[in-house]
Amino acid sequence: MADPETAPELVIVIALYPGVTHLDFTGPHQVLVRAPNAKVLAASLDGQDIEAEGLVFARLADLAAIPRCDVLLVPGGFGATDAMLDEAFMAQIRRLGGSARYITSVCTGSLILAAAGFLTGRRAACHWAWRELLKPFGAIVSEARVERDGNILTGGGVTAGIDFAFVLLAELAGEAYARAIQLGLEYAPAPPFEGGRPETAPPEILATVQARMGPLAEKRMADAREAARRLQSA
Repeated sequence: MADPETAPELVIVIALYPGVTHLDFTGPHQVLVRAPNAKVLAASLDGQDIEAEGLVFARLADLAAIPRCDVLLVPGGFGATDAMLDEAFMAQIRRLGGSARYITSVCTGSLILAAAGFLTGRRAACHWAWRELLKPFGAIVSEARVERDGNILTGGGVTAGIDFAFVLLAELAGEAYARAIQLGLEYAPAPPFEGGRPETAPPEILATVQARMGPLAEKRMADAREAARRLQSA
């Protein structure tokens, strides 16, 4: 592999939308901004400010003004299913993803990639609570924390975005480089409680979280089916 320090400029676009989860993209951003010669652009439609769970992200790039990118990253969030029904936003996702070297997502960002037509017949990860929403798009559901299928890399829910970012960084700059950044950021996760995945969570904790998410399920499935219908009729 070529020397990472002399690599050509690498354009990474993180596509933001109302209702995005900030750790879905700030975690990966912390890692990817350290990629050699990287130009990391957080962008939204018209460069509008984006509020993410109480934090406001401003001075964003305009998605439509970015001619191309090497990596397209779509984070997830409670606004993901609304975003995949926003035709103006989806047009930019399709345009930028169509020529990107890597098409990537974190959490429910994979639903947006699926609605854009990038995941048909491809393996993809998603937040555990919303994996089933990938199926109407013909995607193959993966339970992996980080999944790769060709040039498509997808991370599981929220914090999996950091793992995803290191996998992508290793792809872009080599494993040794990624390991050095991992050490520099002291990424050595040791959660205080066991049970960060449904397979390991105590049943009563899992039930509590599922109950909290339950009211969203019907709308999100309806949105997914509508987005899948639009994709099939396009």
